[in-house]
Amino acid sequence: MAMNEPNRGSSRCGCSRRQWLGTMTAQSLLWPGILHSLSAEAEGAVRSAEASDDPLAPRAAHHEPRAKAVIFLFMSGGVSHVDTFDPKPQLAADHGKEVVLDHPETRNRAGYERLFLKRPGWEFRPYGQSGIEVSDLFRNVGSQVDQMSIIRSMYTSHSNHYNATLGMHTGSFAFSRPSIGSWVSYGLGTENRELPSFVVLAPQMPYAGTQVWSADFLPGAHQGTRVMPGAEPIANLNPRIAPDQGQSLELETLLSLDQRHLDRSGRDDALAARLRSFETAFGMQFEMPSVLDLSQETQETFDLYGLQPDQRDGFGWQCLVARRLVERGVRFVELIHTGSSGNWDSHGNMADHERLAAQVDQPIAGLLQDLKQRGMMDDVLVVWTTEFGRTPFNSSADHPGREHHSWAFSSWLAGAGVRQGVVHGATDEIGMRAAEDTVHVHDFHATILHLMGLEHTRLTFRHAGRDYRLTDVHGELVNGVLA
Repeated sequence: MAMNEPNRGSSRCGCSRRQWLGTMTAQSLLWPGILHSLSAEAEGAVRSAEASDDPLAPRAAHHEPRAKAVIFLFMSGGVSHVDTFDPKPQLAADHGKEVVLDHPETRNRAGYERLFLKRPGWEFRPYGQSGIEVSDLFRNVGSQVDQMSIIRSMYTSHSNHYNATLGMHTGSFAFSRPSIGSWVSYGLGTENRELPSFVVLAPQMPYAGTQVWSADFLPGAHQGTRVMPGAEPIANLNPRIAPDQGQSLELETLLSLDQRHLDRSGRDDALAARLRSFETAFGMQFEMPSVLDLSQETQETFDLYGLQPDQRDGFGWQCLVARRLVERGVRFVELIHTGSSGNWDSHGNMADHERLAAQVDQPIAGLLQDLKQRGMMDDVLVVWTTEFGRTPFNSSADHPGREHHSWAFSSWLAGAGVRQGVVHGATDEIGMRAAEDTVHVHDFHATILHLMGLEHTRLTFRHAGRDYRLTDVHGELVNGVLA
């Protein structure tokens, strides 16, 4: 199914955004990409980014894409793989058995003098025709396993939240780099100028903060736009006065001043990015209110997401708004569950996983069902992940919590271009290490880009004298999850 055409709303002055911008910029050399965009829309043409200075111009993919959009579900804090998507009967059988680790991460580490295996806290059951086992924490998600490729052999390069979260989003575990959503925006551009190409639905600030959605050294137009669940998801979205009154005069004055600056200084990429943000912000005044207005959704849809019609927060709200964003052509939508506190970091009590799973289980299952019913799974890639797993051991078998674990965790993909109802890779018999068909974060990123039509080794940006990419100098396709 092709993505729905964006809703080109009308302004309060009775003119369309296209007409207003055309009038405002008719004599301006400042935004050459705007008039090019408007004429291309009128002709139904697709612009070439190479032929335009516009950083958001749609670009041709490296190869035929399987997905047109990504919905990236991120569970902050480190979800335990052995309690969710990676059943380990041997771990249950060996509960209380002492385990000896000889590894730089654990050697001489306080609290790791003696370690004992700890059984999973929930039962696993087979679901669907595939019979894939999922724990009772995710009964609703389990009902959708026939749409998924579950990767049980993920591993990462750091066991601290900040670094692992940074790595999962940027491919860098130590330094600020562009987010995966920014790379997708940079690689493909956008075909809906009224909305950002990269949107992040985040109720709280995550580990690594705004770097999670930063464009870093990429053009600023590719930075993610944060939407916060609640009464005012986007601050100052509604203009205080109508566009045909003071707002148009303000923007015309701004254009004139910036034109003078460009006449004096020549090309200014930072200014161009700022101007692009003004255009996007103006377009959002027309389009985003309709995205956030759920009044036309049916009760059946609300029930799918576990959502009340008047509800404006919760993960169900995030999932439903994500569907509405990709319907309108947004390339990359990330949903962050919780933030840097109150999350899946269950050091003290694994029972807290039950509270957290209850917040996301039905909404995620509802999102998958809704996308399938609407024929959108052929166009949309859904990604579920966390930053790392949790230890299959602790200082006592009766300890109620689990610690950070970078050696193994689980993630899954569903939707466009993904094999359905399969498990890729495996950990060892107690879930200690990724053991078969292992998948590093770089491989995970390479595969997501591939499904979007981007070759990870070719998606580069020259900065500070070298070509950077999301996967650095690493990354292999996870062919086992590709349809």
